Amino acid sequence: MRDIVDGLAGWRAAGLTFAVATVVHTWRSAPRQPGAAMAVNSLGEVLGSVSGGCVEGAVHAAAEETIKTGKPRSLTYGVSDGDAFDVGLTCGGTVEVLVQPDSALAGIDDLLADITAGRPVATASVPGAQLIVRTAAGVPEIVGTLGDADLDRIAALRAAGLLAQGRTAMVRACDREIFVQTYATPPRMIVFGAIDFAAAVARIGRFLGYRVTVCDARPVFATPARFPEADEVIVQWPHRYLASTEVDARTVLCVLTHDPKFDIPLLEVALRTPAAYIGAMGSRRTCADRVERLREAGVPESALARLRAPIGLDLGARTPEETAVAVASEIIALSWGGSGLPLTALTAPIHG
Repeated sequence: MRDIVDGLAGWRAAGLTFAVATVVHTWRSAPRQPGAAMAVNSLGEVLGSVSGGCVEGAVHAAAEETIKTGKPRSLTYGVSDGDAFDVGLTCGGTVEVLVQPDSALAGIDDLLADITAGRPVATASVPGAQLIVRTAAGVPEIVGTLGDADLDRIAALRAAGLLAQGRTAMVRACDREIFVQTYATPPRMIVFGAIDFAAAVARIGRFLGYRVTVCDARPVFATPARFPEADEVIVQWPHRYLASTEVDARTVLCVLTHDPKFDIPLLEVALRTPAAYIGAMGSRRTCADRVERLREAGVPESALARLRAPIGLDLGARTPEETAVAVASEIIALSWGGSGLPLTALTAPIHG
């Protein structure tokens, strides 16, 4: 629901009633993952998507019915259904969608504010009811109820656990299925090197949902005006900044400086972090020289194997924007286990 938060806040401010349809379960090659959401207001206006277009019409009609009756609905669309082709889910997958009226969404205004501000929060939902779960000092704080105190307590603990992992999932408690959706703090992308390629990478990183930092030691280049898509621009020696900032297993590091005086100390620090992705720009010769320098500096082979250099997939990119797409493609492929090959060359399910 993160991508429709601003629209929902606008509807709330305008006093419009609405229903939110959320994908809570998928099977096989479903086009959207659990958590994808679509909202419909009392004027028939739409935000978001639950299937990339396959079943939007049917879900829109169901949401309008929910707005009229105030009753939640749980709907399943799939190729095994007799009406599958009528509603358009011809991709071979199955999706389960929970449609909730806004009246069932406890603390919706505070939830929207938390998501907008990037504060970690989770929801636990059953048809007709929702909990909001926040954590303070590791203890879940609950707003709303699922209708039973024991169910609330167990659901809150499960939600807190999933929130810590940044995962969204269907869980079972007290013989009930509960959909837990988490809104963890956005993952970080740190781009080193205040060059034109960095501006394009920052732009696509922001588009992908990262909180983007650009860092460079040169104040004349590292300015907010040159990187309007970045959440922050840091003027500091890259290795010192990286050693002083938080890096977790979701962080991606893009080293675009291709200057040994910056690269070597920076990558020595980077390769000791748990970052999900560490990529460095440069020609084949530059990358080979860089690896040899790191090896001489005592970086072990197991750490060097994590380095993606030259950065990005082979897309034939030339411009900064095309290069940014190549970098983003490699990050996505590494995150989800993609091969980077054309889909036409593969026979495996598209959404494996």
